[in-house]
Amino acid sequence: MAHVEKRGPGRWRARYRGPDGRERSQTFDRKVDAERWLAQVETDKARGQWVDPAAGRITFEAWFAEWMATTTDLRPNTRALYEYLGRRYLLPGFGSKELAKVTAIDIRRWLAGMRGTKLSKNTVAKAYRLLSHVMTTAADEGLIGRSPCVIKGAGTEHLPEMQFATVDQVAELADAVGPRYRALVLLAAFGGLRWGELGGLRRRRVDLLHRTVTVAEILTEVNGHLDIGPPKTEAGRRTVVLSAFLLDELASHLEQRGAPGPEGLVFPAPEGGPMRRSNFRRRTWEPATRAVGVPGLRFHDLRHSAGTLSAVAGATTKELMARMGHSSPRAALIYQHATAERDGAIADALDRLVAGTLAASSRPEPPLPLRPADEASS
Repeated sequence: MAHVEKRGPGRWRARYRGPDGRERSQTFDRKVDAERWLAQVETDKARGQWVDPAAGRITFEAWFAEWMATTTDLRPNTRALYEYLGRRYLLPGFGSKELAKVTAIDIRRWLAGMRGTKLSKNTVAKAYRLLSHVMTTAADEGLIGRSPCVIKGAGTEHLPEMQFATVDQVAELADAVGPRYRALVLLAAFGGLRWGELGGLRRRRVDLLHRTVTVAEILTEVNGHLDIGPPKTEAGRRTVVLSAFLLDELASHLEQRGAPGPEGLVFPAPEGGPMRRSNFRRRTWEPATRAVGVPGLRFHDLRHSAGTLSAVAGATTKELMARMGHSSPRAALIYQHATAERDGAIADALDRLVAGTLAASSRPEPPLPLRPADEASS
């Protein structure tokens, strides 16, 4: 049976037998502390929440390495991000500490220190979210009782505000980027394809006869290495029907600049092989946005424009999800919200357009001239 015994002046030892049959003990300076600890142990045993205290003696560094090695469903770019965040932020904060001794207040202090630097809020949120994943798995594996990551909202990223490019601005951008990238811009703005989906698009995925493009591979960059693989989600793999005006643009591009053969890239780099996003952004995209008068517009904003235009055209939430490759309705609802805002702008523009005409039509009509009979009667 569990019990507390005196071990000398001011020393009390609490002893109990764990669910595994092994006896364990811990020594305290006060009898009341020993009794309180023992009562909590017995409560945890009764609830099935007991954790072997020896399990949590593994250091955070050792557990993080184990977690990374056994988490096998990570995409290469996600794994590279986790390795960087762990090496740069998690291990300096908790690496040598025993897992069971990482407390909520330790994490609050670490988070406050992170927020006190010049790090972006999203980087801090990513680091905290990774820490939460690691500690939650430790609790699931029985190494600790529960995760100490209990700070609400600390792992929430605040994404940049979505921007919208008008049809006229898209046309100007398509001209400004030059012939090599004209079809790339148009397919992003009116087809809704992501950068990686455009970069990984192969000739055999383009069906001009049936006006479709199938997204089956995406281009990713991990630690400077370019790779083409399957989409991140099943929803990302999809077939998009193109507007008729895009067909001539795409056909001309394939004939003049696409890589040869069925496996050839539709949008190869000038020197051949996959495009590198940083090069495109620096050499082509940013100069084009400045020339058109929309500095700060991101290439990804063309996809936002495609979603919004599709919503304006009457696409339902389910149709937007299918066309844009979303696995949840959240983003589709954002496009529809943006559509409502655009609808208000359209209404305002209509007000300005017809205000003069309606004002003129609302003036009182001049009196009709009197007829001879009317003059006689008067």
